[in-house]
Amino acid sequence: MATSIQAYEFIMEQLNKVGDITTRKMMGEYLVYFKRKLIGNICDDQLYLKPTDSALRLLPDAERDYPYEGSKTQMIIMDNLDHTELLSAVLHAMYEELPEPKSKSAKSKK
Repeated sequence: MATSIQAYEFIMEQLNKVGDITTRKMMGEYLVYFKRKLIGNICDDQLYLKPTDSALRLLPDAERDYPYEGSKTQMIIMDNLDHTELLSAVLHAMYEELPEPKSKSAKSKK
């Protein structure tokens, strides 16, 4: 089931309160980036975040699930999206733990 536009807009409204959020559509679902770092997915009308140490510490009761078949286990935090301070703390802590985005190398001229 693809994410509905209403669910996507609600999730993005909440995430944008934290700032510098972008998404990339992939097969009816979305990759979610915070300050250019991949933090999770929006799938089946829910936000899934990567289970970093800080996210696990700040959201100890978050439900774990698979956003799509064959994926790694991630957390669902849909219930906490309206708690802006907590969401901000989680995303900023995750940002510090996640690797820098890979730079796109210049294509060689032929």
